[in-house]
Amino acid sequence: MLRLLNRIAWGFALAGGLVALAIAVTVVVSIASRATVSAPIPGDVELTQFGIALAISLSLPWCQLHGSNIMVDFFTQRLRARHVAWLDALGALLLAAMAALLSWRAAVGAIDSRQTFEATMILDLPMWWVYASLAPGLALTALIALVQAALLAAGRDLTGFRA
Repeated sequence: MLRLLNRIAWGFALAGGLVALAIAVTVVVSIASRATVSAPIPGDVELTQFGIALAISLSLPWCQLHGSNIMVDFFTQRLRARHVAWLDALGALLLAAMAALLSWRAAVGAIDSRQTFEATMILDLPMWWVYASLAPGLALTALIALVQAALLAAGRDLTGFRA
């Protein structure tokens, strides 16, 4: 199961990177078009906002998997390794709860937005697409953090989990 989570997180991160690349190209083309022919890409700001939110949510599982979140270890430097592991487990559990809550609310937001036909102002894109696209990355982040919390609480090392 750990290997499967690792592969899924890698796929999500790769997709997030491709989305970020597409957004970067869109921004460059829009700016160049605005500067040269006074015709930027219509809705470029909307596309950038949606794309970056998606890229971030798809990259969060990989970030959590590899412990790339910001950690302040000033208070734990003098603690025993077991105590640090318990605090890390608690942090992972709290992150799992937060990511699960955000995933759930994104899914609820998608349903509500679809029912009310909410759309963007310039491109008239359905807003529910955006909310729905955020939920899987957040859910995977929650699952990975939950597994990490369980492993840390059991005294296991996360090195094999990150392979």
